[in-house]
Amino acid sequence: MSSFSGLQTDCEALLSSFQGTDNVRFEVFSGLWRDRRFHTIFHGQMRPLEKKKFTEKALDLAWRYFLPPYNFQIRVGALYLLYGLYNTQLCQPKQKIRIALKEWFEVERFQQDLINAQHYDAAYIFRKLRLDKAFHFTAMPRLLTFRTKKKIRETECKEEFKELSNRVSRLITNDVLEEIVNVHDHYQKMKCLISTDQSQPDKALSLIKDEFVINIKNMILEYQQWQQDKMKLSSNAKESEETTDKKDGGTSQDSEGSERANALAKIKYKSYNAVAQASRSRRHRPVKLESSESGSDQGRMENRKCKRGRERSQLTRKRNSLETKGVVKAIKKEAVTRNPRMPVITEEENSSEEDPPRPKRKRTR
Repeated sequence: MSSFSGLQTDCEALLSSFQGTDNVRFEVFSGLWRDRRFHTIFHGQMRPLEKKKFTEKALDLAWRYFLPPYNFQIRVGALYLLYGLYNTQLCQPKQKIRIALKEWFEVERFQQDLINAQHYDAAYIFRKLRLDKAFHFTAMPRLLTFRTKKKIRETECKEEFKELSNRVSRLITNDVLEEIVNVHDHYQKMKCLISTDQSQPDKALSLIKDEFVINIKNMILEYQQWQQDKMKLSSNAKESEETTDKKDGGTSQDSEGSERANALAKIKYKSYNAVAQASRSRRHRPVKLESSESGSDQGRMENRKCKRGRERSQLTRKRNSLETKGVVKAIKKEAVTRNPRMPVITEEENSSEEDPPRPKRKRTR
């Protein structure tokens, strides 16, 4: 359906404009057809196979609007659209309109409604299509093949084209109203026969108002008018929202850019205002917040302080190491003096004093 989305929008635009006229005459539809130059829909550069598929899809799409749950005026417009598409197609032989057996009952009932409402132009066009053998009667609405699983995407029904679900009008039809009128008249006659003055019923017997049926008709008409006004208001509100969205489309990009810049600024502010963790040797000192508002001089002073602290820590470490070495040497000296068997020889004496000369031995003869 995605490749024929433009075809659907064009058909819906034509039907919506026909619905806005509040008329079902063929002259009105033919004027809209000529104004939009709808006959040029088949004049694109297409191959024969593509032209055949496009024609089949166009006829199938128009046929969907001819069936319920669409209202009467849309169905009449769909009938006129089928007539125009069938006679202006360029395929030879002409592609026919596919009708399933379960749909034929609705078609016959709609044809009878056209004759009863004296819309003879629409009834003539339907009969002309039947005489031209424009319908292809099938068992199923879609073409099925053996051992193939294909998901059939149904066309989405447009809410504006649907028939209003009026349960009140379904409950109280014209036949029901006529029956109520007959019963009411018979009731009035019986009351006159029972009463003393047979020309008019007694006041004791007047339990129902005389304008009972007329009030029911007025209430039904008021309800239908209210429902139509409500639908018009909702459609106008949707159109106004679409226009405002189009106007605000250019400014939405600027607003998105400003929102992104604000978000980045908040992230930077949080990162620079984070609490700096102190080292173990400085945990007794109070922790200060590092803010990005401080200047470059404050940063240099802090760097100098850090360097001085590092130098001091290195000096203290050297002193501690020298002190530990001196203690180790003193312990060694004490251990040597306690042992009398071993001579006491220190490294400092060996380095300072020189070895004494050895006495010469006399030779014995």
